[in-house]
Amino acid sequence: MLTYLAVFATAQISYEWIRILGLTLVMTLLSTLISALIGMPLGTILASSRFPGRRFLRRLLQTGMSLPPVVAGLLVFLLLSRQGPLGSLRLLFSLPAMIIAQCLLIIPIMASLTCSIVENRQKPIRETLLTLGQPTHKIYFIILRENSQALITVVLTGFGRAISEVGAVMMVGGNIAGKTRVLTTAIMLETNRGNFQSAIVLGAILMLLALAVNMIVNRLREDEYVS
Repeated sequence: MLTYLAVFATAQISYEWIRILGLTLVMTLLSTLISALIGMPLGTILASSRFPGRRFLRRLLQTGMSLPPVVAGLLVFLLLSRQGPLGSLRLLFSLPAMIIAQCLLIIPIMASLTCSIVENRQKPIRETLLTLGQPTHKIYFIILRENSQALITVVLTGFGRAISEVGAVMMVGGNIAGKTRVLTTAIMLETNRGNFQSAIVLGAILMLLALAVNMIVNRLREDEYVS
């Protein structure tokens, strides 16, 4: 135990580990934010509207919820490789490539969960707003706002998926030191090297990070409920 505490103390002043932590936060927060901005409105539209192809799109998103990370990584790799349609952007083995891969995994989860939540609760809200003559885009926004408490769980689910991802991130990021190495890939690297103490400390940092985010969100939910 004393050995692990010593390693943790060293990690606190390690520039490399601080950089890994910072990159993990940037990647996870951006992936969650982008996925929420796309997935939540998409889920609301699917739950509130009827249009051709709606059932197929919903099934596609539900299938995407169980998309294997290595498949998502492969799709993004092929998309961003030199021979791929977006190869000229030179995004492979970079932070944007990792964010794209994570969004491919998270958007179906957020959209499907949002669709289920809104579908069960939106009917009375929608009928009232239509009676008041509210425009369609404003109806979608109000439905999301009225379900904000439940949708916090959706955001947390997406965040948890993003921060724990390793397969797709490794494929399109390459685990390059100082550029694309994040906590999950660093844990895998240290484990493969046999540096189990470092791997355990990095795992503890990852767990503490997830715990801190959950505590902050729960506090916000409590404050909102009190107000």
